[in-house]
Amino acid sequence: MIPTLILPRLNGSDDGHWQRFWLKDDVRSRLVEQDDWQFPRIEAWMKRLEEVLAQEGPAYIVAHSLGCLLAAKCADTPSASLIKGALLVAPCDLTTTEKLHPGAIHFGRMPTRALPFPTITVGSLNDIYMPLESLSFYSALWKTQTKDLGYAGHINIDSGFGRWKGGYGLLSLLRRKVSANRRATPTYSQGDEAADGSTGFGKLH
Repeated sequence: MIPTLILPRLNGSDDGHWQRFWLKDDVRSRLVEQDDWQFPRIEAWMKRLEEVLAQEGPAYIVAHSLGCLLAAKCADTPSASLIKGALLVAPCDLTTTEKLHPGAIHFGRMPTRALPFPTITVGSLNDIYMPLESLSFYSALWKTQTKDLGYAGHINIDSGFGRWKGGYGLLSLLRRKVSANRRATPTYSQGDEAADGSTGFGKLH
């Protein structure tokens, strides 16, 4: 059974956050716990993620906000080979987030390289942590398949995302794509659109 590693945001995921429900609902899931959620440093957060990947072996990642950048930065480490795929939900823009939380985040620069593992990035039209033009820009750099949830805020408790069942469906889609990739020739392209030509699922609550 391939595990699912949950990567929370700045300040962690509070009770009632969809990631907390995910931990209860998915027996394969495990929280990647950090020693300091309030003042995240990329070196410490990356070390912990690499430790967990070494312990668990190949795994899927479900990340939110700053956790998405942790997953993307992992692309530059040997541990990237252990990531089967990643569901990146509401990634944050570091410049914007640092302005909203001055002095709290020490995460270096935004990751810009193409991700070496299959991904689905879920975004919103009115996320204060990632302007739409920034989401489009980084999604293109990462070469990730994107899903637009419409006006969904930061896809968190404040925007109405408690037990988010649509997230489970997106991870299932990612798992199917990874499985199909192993059988298909040529290899899977993360930028492929859905069979009907759409790039969004609508509001999956």
